[in-house]
Formats: sequence, structure tokens, C-alpha cells
Amino acid sequence: MNPDQLSETIVDALGALVADGAITLPDGVPTQVTVERPRQKGHGDYATNVALQLGKKVQVGGEPTNPRAFAELVAERLRSSSGVSDVEVAGPGFLNVTVEAGAQGQVAADIVAAGDAYGSSDAFAGEKINLEFVSANPTGPLHIGAVRWAAVGDALGRVFTFSGAEVTREYYFNDHGAQLDRFSSSLLAWAKGRPVPEDGYGGAYIEEIAKDVVAKRPEVLDLPEDEAQEVFRAEGVELMFAEIKQSLHDFGVDFDVYFHENNLHESGAVGRAIERLTEMGNTYETDGALWLRTEKYGDDKDRVIIKSDGQAAYISGDLAYYLDKKERGFDRCFIMLGADHHGYVGRMNAMCAAFGDEPGKDLEILIGQMVNLLRDGQPMRMSKRAGTTVTINDLVDAIGVDASRYALARYTNDTNIDLDLDLWARAHNDNPVYYVQYAHARTCRMIENAADLGMTLPGDAFDPTLLSHELDGRLLRALAELPRVVTAAAELRAPHRVARYLEDTASVFNKWYDTKECRMLPIGDEPVTPTNEARLVLVHAVRTVLANGLALLGVSAPERM
Repeated sequence: MNPDQLSETIVDALGALVADGAITLPDGVPTQVTVERPRQKGHGDYATNVALQLGKKVQVGGEPTNPRAFAELVAERLRSSSGVSDVEVAGPGFLNVTVEAGAQGQVAADIVAAGDAYGSSDAFAGEKINLEFVSANPTGPLHIGAVRWAAVGDALGRVFTFSGAEVTREYYFNDHGAQLDRFSSSLLAWAKGRPVPEDGYGGAYIEEIAKDVVAKRPEVLDLPEDEAQEVFRAEGVELMFAEIKQSLHDFGVDFDVYFHENNLHESGAVGRAIERLTEMGNTYETDGALWLRTEKYGDDKDRVIIKSDGQAAYISGDLAYYLDKKERGFDRCFIMLGADHHGYVGRMNAMCAAFGDEPGKDLEILIGQMVNLLRDGQPMRMSKRAGTTVTINDLVDAIGVDASRYALARYTNDTNIDLDLDLWARAHNDNPVYYVQYAHARTCRMIENAADLGMTLPGDAFDPTLLSHELDGRLLRALAELPRVVTAAAELRAPHRVARYLEDTASVFNKWYDTKECRMLPIGDEPVTPTNEARLVLVHAVRTVLANGLALLGVSAPERM
């Protein structure tokens, strides 16, 4: 019996009490109740505070009652429920539930049967989600801040998909604006042997790209300055973006859509967005410029859409892009931004409201904090190639893709990360990703050893009551939590919860493994017993949970280490 199944059992008990006339619930029987693992040993397998939540509303014989008295009624009904061994009422009305060994042991067989699908749900079924992340300008290699969003964004997409949503991963390709002018000017300057402009881009990659452009278009150096710069812009951006896409692909991140900002301006999408907002009464003209009424929707001031010189302001692209996403049928749009974009949130939410949508629902903006890399206790400040910052390739070269993705997805978005590269490169239990991956490899080795002895999964002969040791139960309860962890990770936009869960589960498994009373394999010439076979099912379940969790983070589950 897993937490969701116990929740259903409690709901059924409440429904039976109402049907029998024992209690009255003015708001009706809830569809689900909260079931948690108790914090203190000896308080049963699971706990629920449903009596405290409903106690003030429930009536017995038409009269109000107190939560503890209500809890006693629920406990009495639950004790006769299938799979429940005992129920105790604690404190003001907490219910501590002990599950029968057979019902708890069945969790292992259920996990093995579900396989790759275990942990999935339909919590977000029917929702069409646009998930925009990374979206770094194509003016240099991906820096470490963008890499954080690559890991977190892709993991969040996997979590949403596992929760039933239809997810489109989108990269907003900024090919319109002043930054590309500085990029192309830097390439042209290097190619002509001139100093890079003061506001330009440096680093060895500028030299590499400039050489590649000249090799591809040798006539470029004979063109007039403005034409040459346009060639360097077009060819240089293409080369830089190809490198960015390849780096992301090697990192395990691929996008469904690469959306070009320039298309918004060339297709008339900006004009359509402005027309829509004007029809809604949310634009006005003053001082020769066109403004968007964002202050009335919570922004700190109104924003210029079209400047007095007729040029489109930066926000004009945002307006068109958001409308384009809604016209493509997305129910929710997520944008992941770095810490330096915190001031961007208010205007974007106001823009969403100006279109008649609900900020936080139709549009949700996630902000990620800074990442610092430490080596030998000292911060790494720049890349040999990029010259200004640490890049995706620097990180991967130092600790590998798996450790990079796990490390970046392991922390809440709103915290700064100090990654100790020496720790994350170490093949030691202090390294969280190694710890989890090694636990998975251990289950694979145990299953191989069982096969060598001729042991196979018992199928219908599996006896779940044989998983009766205290640590069997503790491990089963940990495994049963994955579906709820995944759902919470989706609802809270927090894939780090999956990582922390995996570490906790690996720890419980290792304690179980080190306990001789929980041996899976027979000793010496002892025959294989039904208990050995039952524990083989449990080990298969552990392998499934660890593999599924690592897959949600985009991290491999090695069979040998």
C-alpha cells in the first residue's frame, strides 16, 4: 500500500461514515487527503492530519465535535480496512497508521510491474506547456548561468511530461538588436587586424569564428565596411549558434523549437500585438511615442513600445512573442531567466495582464541565481577560450555531463550555488551523483549475482508478507514516495526535490544492504528461499526507482561503476 492508496482508503472510510449517518461533512467528502511518513520512529508507517483539517466542520448527530473525537471515529473505521494493521490517535487528532506487511510489500511488485512508468501521473494531463529556457544570445559560448538553466529547464520539462503534460521546449534566438552589432564588429575588427571595439567581445572564440568566416567567404575583406559587417553578422551568428546547439546537445538538452526574434519584426507580429493591446485600451501616445499601460497592472511604470524615432523598443518583441505563444495554443508559458533579469518580472507580468491573461498561471517567470565554480577552494573566474566567463565546456571538461546536470539541478532556483569541482569529480560517496549512481549499479550487480544462482523473479508466487523486517518496510515506504515527489516537483517547479529524494532513498537502500538480516542472496550452499526471492523483487524495485529518478534529471543510470 503506497501513500496514494492509503489516501483512497481514508477517503473511503470517510465516505462510509457519512453514508452510515455517523458523521456529516457540510462540504462533502474530500477526494484525497494528505498522507505523510511520520517524522518520529514508532508513530506507524504513515500519518495523516485529516481529522484536524475537517474537525471544525464535521458534525456527529447534528452537533459539532472536536478533532480528536472525530479522529477516533475514523480510526475505528480504518482498522477494519484491507491492508491496515493498526491505527492510533495521537495528540489533538493525528492518525498514525500501520500498514500490514503484505500490503506494504506489494509496493515492490507494483513498482516492478510499472517499470519505466513508475512515478508518472496524470496530474498535468491535458495541459499544453511552453517551456522557454537558456535563450542565450549567440554572441559567445554558453556561460555557466545559462548552463544552470539548461540542466534545470530540461529536468523540469521531463518532470512535466512525466506528470502528463504536453511540453514544448523552446529557445528564443535573439538575432535582432545591438548586441549582434557589437558581435559582428568584433569579428570584423579581428579579421582586419584592428583592436576590438571597446564595447565589443573578446576571447579566443572571436578569433576562431572570424577565421572560419574568412575561410568560407574570402571575398569579405574586399567588401565595403557595412557589407563586410553584415556578412560577419550573418555567418558569425550562424557559426556561434551552431556551436551553442552542439554544446547543448552534448549536454543532453535538445529543443523542439528555435524561435528567431527577427521573425517577429519581419512577419508583422509586433504590429498585430500592438493592435490587440490598442483594441483593449492598453496603449496610448505621448511625446511622439507609443506606450503600454503596464503601471495599472502592477509594473513600476508604463513602458515605451514604439520610440519617438519610430523604432521598436525591446519590449515590443516580448509582446509579439507572448501573443504568438498563446496563438499557438499553449495553456501555460514558462520563461526561465537569470538573476540579472529580476527587474524584468514586473513588466512581463503586467504585459500578460494587459492581454487579459493571469500572471502566474498563463505566464510564469522563474529566476535562477548565480553559479560559482570552485577549484582547490578558489573560484574559477574565466574560460581560457571565452576570456570573460566560465562556459559549459569548462564545466563538462572538469566533472562530466552527469555530474554537471545533477549538481546544477540539485539546488533550489533561488539559491546561489558554489560547486566544488574537486568534490563533484571524485568517485566517492561524498559526491551526491556518484552516491546515487553507485547505488543503482549495486542493484544491477545484485541482480546479476542472483541470476548466476538461477534466481528469477517469483511472479505470482511472490509473497509480500515476507518483506517483514523493519528495514524492508522503511525501504518500501521510501520507494512508494516517488510518485508524490514527482508531482510535487512539477507543481512547485522544483526538480531538485527529485535529486534529494534519490539521495535519501539510496541511503535507506545502503543501510538495508548492510543489514545481514535483509540479505537477498542465500549464504554458501543454502537453498534459495521464498524470502530471498521476495527480496529480489525489492531490489528490482529499487533499481527501477533510482533509474526513473535519474532519468528525470537527464542523468545516466550506469550498471557498473
